[in-house]
Amino acid sequence: MDNKAPKRILIGKVGLDGHDRGAKFIVRALRNAGYEVIYTGIRRTPEQIVRTAVDEDVDVIGLSLLSGAHNELFARVADLLKSEGADNIILIGGGTISQKDIPHLESLGFRRVFTPGAPLSEILSALEEELAETK
Repeated sequence: MDNKAPKRILIGKVGLDGHDRGAKFIVRALRNAGYEVIYTGIRRTPEQIVRTAVDEDVDVIGLSLLSGAHNELFARVADLLKSEGADNIILIGGGTISQKDIPHLESLGFRRVFTPGAPLSEILSALEEELAETK
């Protein structure tokens, strides 16, 4: 990362998914990498995620979901960002997501989607690439 102010990343758990071990691991790793991270906690609505992202002026939203409702919940976040005029915020997804669902999520505007077992180095590298493209 460069010497400018750290990029701001929101990590959120949408829907009724209460499993946050992976999200907390990512939060810690991003902070250790020099990012400013806002973690919203579990069981947030898409509306809460977007409101927090806009209020906190984040550069990236990373959504984590294990419940299988990613197609609906991630789509709602993407739609709300557009209606807020904040679709410049980079969207990244992760969790228990079927490979067959990834093209759909990408069509919604998710730049990267990570499945279980994705190496941390791959996630951090992809995030750097996405942020570099928005400078």
